[in-house]
Amino acid sequence: MIYLPLGGAGEIGMNCYVYGYGAPGRERLIVVDLGVTFPDMDTTPGVDLILPDIAWLAERRDRIEGIFITHAHEDHVGAVGHLHSRLDVPIYARAFTANIARRKLEEYGIVDPAAVRTVSAWPETVSLGPFEVGFLPVSHSIPESAGMVIDTAAGRVVHTGDFKIDVTPVVGDPFDRAMWASVAEGGVKALVCDSTNVFSPHEGRSELSIGPEIETLMRSATGMVVATTFASNIARLKTLAQAATRAGRSVCLLGRAMRRMVEAAVETGLLTDFPHTVAPEDAVQMPRENVMLLVTGSQGERRAASAQLANGKYLGLQLKEGDTFLFSSKTIPGNERGVIRIMNMLSEKGVDIIDDSSGRYHVSGHANRPDLAAMHALMRPDTVVPMHGEHRHLREHVKLAEEGGFSGILAVNGTMVDLTDGTPRVAEFVETGRTYLDGSTQVGALDGVVRDRIRMALNGHVVVTLILDEEGDPLGEPWCEVMGLPETGASRAPLVEVLESDLNQFLMRASKKTLANEDALEKELRTITRRTSQSEIGKKPEVTVVISRLA
Repeated sequence: MIYLPLGGAGEIGMNCYVYGYGAPGRERLIVVDLGVTFPDMDTTPGVDLILPDIAWLAERRDRIEGIFITHAHEDHVGAVGHLHSRLDVPIYARAFTANIARRKLEEYGIVDPAAVRTVSAWPETVSLGPFEVGFLPVSHSIPESAGMVIDTAAGRVVHTGDFKIDVTPVVGDPFDRAMWASVAEGGVKALVCDSTNVFSPHEGRSELSIGPEIETLMRSATGMVVATTFASNIARLKTLAQAATRAGRSVCLLGRAMRRMVEAAVETGLLTDFPHTVAPEDAVQMPRENVMLLVTGSQGERRAASAQLANGKYLGLQLKEGDTFLFSSKTIPGNERGVIRIMNMLSEKGVDIIDDSSGRYHVSGHANRPDLAAMHALMRPDTVVPMHGEHRHLREHVKLAEEGGFSGILAVNGTMVDLTDGTPRVAEFVETGRTYLDGSTQVGALDGVVRDRIRMALNGHVVVTLILDEEGDPLGEPWCEVMGLPETGASRAPLVEVLESDLNQFLMRASKKTLANEDALEKELRTITRRTSQSEIGKKPEVTVVISRLA
């Protein structure tokens, strides 16, 4: 029995976990989650999404029984459309998650009804090869989240997925302590457990607890109210919408992801009492104090509705002094600059901004440290295997398990753990990585595309063009085109002219042998360009040399 994280262990996001059972090297496999993470301009400029590298899985696709999706957050389901064709095995999920997964596949033209199979919650199970797998309902910040019960002849493994202990989650399944305890009665070989909030010392709060605070805010605000949260947090959307309605405000949804999630929740019966919404063109005509906009962009996304409103108008709607903007969400580490940029743009318009710093308008969807300890005590596993966290989270979670008298093992991406015996051990290390969705193309993280883009962003770019005549001699002087570089340098002359002058001097001295060797000539022209640029502007740009020879 093996456990292998290919994403999500050593990072928060891009979750992809593999379980296997069988003879070593010939195990039958199941995949739990196939998610994405998001790029940033510092390390992945221009990249649209980051996907797990599934090369190891693709090489063994004939041994994969199925893909199980625990819930419909992008970091768990977001890669199914991009990667499904490489694995081509059925996807199993609960109804709401299955609805989202189908939409992901349809974006890639996959409309096969058998591609995504809906499974009811525990105690219903799916038998695939040597596995008996069930979805164990759990509360989280999106409906129909589930842990996984994975049974083989080697014993039972419980994969918590993302979870919190919330008995009043507003939408979705309350945490059923008795059900989880019953799963543990026969013994649990390993508890593979969410580590996100292991450093949060207080017990988690219920989603229900923030409703009164949000309603008070809606009633006290004088102008238009705008609220943003994760589009997938259906419970929060319902809390915000109902609070607005009770305060006499009409609700307007802005953003494709927001509308899509609400539609999916209504289609699957999770939302039966969501307030009536108005169209943007109708909201424009209403008194500002009677409107609440529910918008996408809680993480500072540049193209989301929040950013559009901060920039100016969006679908005819415009924020003004005296309006209120509520961030009913936590900023994911790494997104701070984008969120602060939007906050400052809103502030310049005179909009009052309320964030999560007070803890009154947002609760986390992940179990805090005391809740993790409670889960350990409830399941009483032979071993705790932390997942869904950065390295520091995983390491701290191992310590927490040991404090409670349980053994733990730290397994980051690529660490294959043998769970067969009572003492887990590292069986081998598998090469893992990332795949970038760059426009419509998938490129490997080590392919050099993004590396070259970063170098150009940091150092600029010079194109050197040289024409050689029939005899192999320079036809005129070389010329340069520069991008992303200052016009003048230390000599106070135009940079292009200085570069062209130094290159021409080299060519006038170059031997016939040098001019005839195109590779050597290109290398010399590149070296001179970089050396002159370093002298003039203190930068060594990326250089492209184009040599044309007349026939």
